Amino acid sequence: MPNKILKRYFLNYSILIPYLILNVIGLIMVYSSTSYMKAISGENSAKIVITQAVFFITSLIFMIIIYKAKIDFLKSSILIKILFILGIILLIVTLIFGTSINGAKGWLRIGPISIQPAEYFKFLIPWFLANEFSKRQSEIKNKESGVFRMPIFMVLMTIALVVSMPDLGNAVILALLLIVLLLISGISYRYTIIFAPLFILSSYFFTQLVLTFKGKVIPSYVYARFQAFADPFAKGILQDQGHQLANSYYAIYNGGWFGRGLGNSIEKKGYLPEAHTDFIFPVVVEELGVLVSLLILGLLIYLITRILLVGIRATKPFNSMIALGIGGMIFIQLFINLGGVIGLIPSTGVTFPFLSQGGNSILVLSIGVALVLNISAYERKTNLEEYYNRL
Repeated sequence: MPNKILKRYFLNYSILIPYLILNVIGLIMVYSSTSYMKAISGENSAKIVITQAVFFITSLIFMIIIYKAKIDFLKSSILIKILFILGIILLIVTLIFGTSINGAKGWLRIGPISIQPAEYFKFLIPWFLANEFSKRQSEIKNKESGVFRMPIFMVLMTIALVVSMPDLGNAVILALLLIVLLLISGISYRYTIIFAPLFILSSYFFTQLVLTFKGKVIPSYVYARFQAFADPFAKGILQDQGHQLANSYYAIYNGGWFGRGLGNSIEKKGYLPEAHTDFIFPVVVEELGVLVSLLILGLLIYLITRILLVGIRATKPFNSMIALGIGGMIFIQLFINLGGVIGLIPSTGVTFPFLSQGGNSILVLSIGVALVLNISAYERKTNLEEYYNRL
């Protein structure tokens, strides 16, 4: 079979095409949600979307490099540990010298570029743990608990650094990723009886802690978000911390089933803060309507499902854990973002996957998808070789 045909066969288009469509929709919605405010301030109305497009093109370059890399290179313990330790160093440097945005000191400026180190652990943690656990499958099967200590310690240290910024949104994602990777590593499923209630109880007690101390111990911006979550329309709350969530509701209500039309959002005109980042989905609903928004959500769920299927069907533990971890990461991010914009959970500043403006976010998601595409191609090639060997 010619190499060109083989390459075309190995590439998983059921993942690549939804990824590309979602990014194109994201570029359109970033322009729509930012052009008005940029224009009235006298700036180039396409400034933000051009920056986003540059990051998207850069992401495609990274995807090509990762897709063409050999699986043995991606499984290199030295490479993974170097990247993980470098990420921890960047977190520490950011804590000391970083820029504070919306109450979180999570940004490190390097020339004209702003890096958010916590974002990159969304693919580094699944990558790191998949490598560590896949090498220790025999110990895991023999229930040797010591196999978990060092990898878990490094991940918990990372989460502690992210919490100290404080970047609670990314900290929750990383904590949930740790739980997901532990559960798919081969550990006994009876541990789910411990993990699930612990996470739910800790979330409840943290909520009560925030509301009790009222910003005296917990950062005031975190307390404000919990107040807005409790009742955004309450007296004294609506005009302040409840403003964002309330206007999110207005945007969704304004959109109805069919929307006001692309570019015709009212809430993006200064009423809804962060309309192009973590609150972009209400603008999507307002302009395109509930029906189109559900189609976009359906496409994203389809992408997540196809990524998870790669992990379920994979023949190697490393491949399976990477794909399941990346699929879990995208799903967790989607749930936390949607939960925040509809008032199901407190807003955390987590972006909507692929649609929100954010160069770090799109780069991280793209690297995650590229890892899965590489694994999918490897599995397809292996299956094809085994088929020909049986003939």
